[in-house]
Amino acid sequence: MRDASRRKASLGARVPPSRWATSAPAGSRGRRILFVTSEIADYVKIGGLGDVSAALPRALRKQHHVRVLIPGYRELLVSLGNVPVVGRLDGLSSLPACNLGRIETRDGLTLYVLLCPELYDREGSPYVDVNGADWADNDIRFARLGLAAADIACGLGDPTWAPDLIHLNDWPSGLAPAYLAWRGRPTPSIMTIHNLAYQGVFGRDRLGALGIPDAAFQMHGVEFCGDLSFLKAGIFYASHVTTVSSTYAEEITTPEFGCGLDGLLRTRAREGRLTGILNGIDESWDPRTDPHLASPFDANDWKGKSVNAEEVRNAFGLAVSRGPLFAVVSRLVHQKGLDLTIQATQTIVRQGGQIVVTGRGEGRLEAELQNLAARYPGQVGVKIGFDEGIARRMFAGSDFLLMPSRFEPCGLSQMYAQRFGSLPVAHRTGGLADTIEDGITGFLFKDLSLAGFLNAVYRSIDAFGSRRQLKAMRRSAMARSFEWQQSASDYAAVYDCVVRSVGVR
Repeated sequence: MRDASRRKASLGARVPPSRWATSAPAGSRGRRILFVTSEIADYVKIGGLGDVSAALPRALRKQHHVRVLIPGYRELLVSLGNVPVVGRLDGLSSLPACNLGRIETRDGLTLYVLLCPELYDREGSPYVDVNGADWADNDIRFARLGLAAADIACGLGDPTWAPDLIHLNDWPSGLAPAYLAWRGRPTPSIMTIHNLAYQGVFGRDRLGALGIPDAAFQMHGVEFCGDLSFLKAGIFYASHVTTVSSTYAEEITTPEFGCGLDGLLRTRAREGRLTGILNGIDESWDPRTDPHLASPFDANDWKGKSVNAEEVRNAFGLAVSRGPLFAVVSRLVHQKGLDLTIQATQTIVRQGGQIVVTGRGEGRLEAELQNLAARYPGQVGVKIGFDEGIARRMFAGSDFLLMPSRFEPCGLSQMYAQRFGSLPVAHRTGGLADTIEDGITGFLFKDLSLAGFLNAVYRSIDAFGSRRQLKAMRRSAMARSFEWQQSASDYAAVYDCVVRSVGVR
């Protein structure tokens, strides 16, 4: 399996289902939606997809009948306990037959669980083993997920329910619309790209094992640079493609950000079949009520923010300081521009600033960050790994969040930071450009270079020196609304358009 086909780092924690308030869909007027995902934050989360998969279906339930399909990983089954079986799904080529389970969360969200122990009941993450290596059979594991989505769309597995539309997410579910197309079934489908860099690329020799017709291995099909791409299949065969911010939807139609798929994506854009819809964040991101914080606070009382800053400094072994506190809460991967942060550290420290970092990712970056902490004891603190409580206190206690990402399809950290009065210092790209108001709720830079980044850092330090400006920007940032309901309404509009255009049901 190629490196681009997996999510390389773990950054997340389980989120209680009760976090999102849901309500019953509006009678029989709502459409039946099958939301297909490889992770959901309630039980198993690797990145932002897990958060989206937990929050968006719940927000959509106010308008539609939504059910979620997810593989039956060991971690999920331990949390759920016994999952009643509602049907049996046949195999295809090397894809094994399996059972389909159905269960409801405490707040009433229906989950379909793909019960296939030989594929999913393992130690490790959804994508890699305990040593961090891709599962050797990832093509089989996620082709089985795509086939199950197609089966359910055809009325198989659960005889009591079939969707009007299937909503697919990233490469692990990318073959679902392809299997439907090869069966001649017209069920509408939405393919959401959360990160185009991860494409699920496998060798041509896997076509037979996955039940893919030889005729589909072409430019107008699943072929990508001589290999098979799950994500390209999803983009090509889906009725409509969405991605997670308006700016990223434009960026991926260019060679710079298109990862080799820009031509196909430009075609979808010209056809009116590519839409950018910004992700949201859930209502728990409220500094007045968050139980993880050392002290609550709001935009009119900053004492609690100071208490959280002190807590963070203690936790990371930093010296007492009156200077600005910069935070990094991120997957530690090249995409996130950690090399620029490392290069900027000397300047930040010399200006009286301190930096705290948490996350997990590429071993080289983890080692470089730990070396940085050793080089600047008391001024730089690094914790490899992720703890939600620590991360939330970092957002609450920091003055600024560093996000010099090379690209950022949506990004959630900059939204969390603003809600907690931490001003992002970020590259003007993707969702960062769509969610940060330069000079009002944060600091953006266009030139992706150390000089460009440092220019934004200097601007943030200048703002810190002006208590009036800092307070005004914090209040503006904390007033920003990133509610999921707006995203859900935008998706509902796309659903309606796609179902009408396909002309079924």
